Amino acid sequence: MYTCYKFDTAYVGDMNEIYTMPGHLIRRLQQISVSIFAESVKAEGIDLTSPQFAALTILDEHPGIDQATLAGMIALDRPTIGGVVKRLANKGLVERNISETDGRAKRLSLTPSGKAMVRRMHPLVVASQARILEGLSDKEKKQFTALADKIARLHNDQSRAPLILPTPETV
Repeated sequence: MYTCYKFDTAYVGDMNEIYTMPGHLIRRLQQISVSIFAESVKAEGIDLTSPQFAALTILDEHPGIDQATLAGMIALDRPTIGGVVKRLANKGLVERNISETDGRAKRLSLTPSGKAMVRRMHPLVVASQARILEGLSDKEKKQFTALADKIARLHNDQSRAPLILPTPETV
């Protein structure tokens, strides 16, 4: 016999351990985060993904970095960053120029439209981040963020696309 708990339209049996496993919860939170982000930007007529916004934000702060550095700074693998940059360039938001020092590398910078998009999206993204943590107290929000950051840092080297922050000489 199961006790059922209603979560909106989904029913959960007698708290099977899967529902409290960190990996399962993290996957669900990722789905929720992506959905909230997509909903908020789509409502404003914007067709960009969270990784695309992350790329635009980093390029706004570090114009002229190469694609590999950008990939590390937002923790995306090289094939994925290639597609992200290509789509942003096709939308007229990013320019790709061959590096003067390394003919194989592409230096990236925002177009005026790309800079305007960062400014337009920033308040939407901030609001969507707040929605993700709705229902938590300020203290709980800080705890959640601190613990998630701690776990991400502790296991960064186990990621297929680790976060790699640049050194001063690379930006």
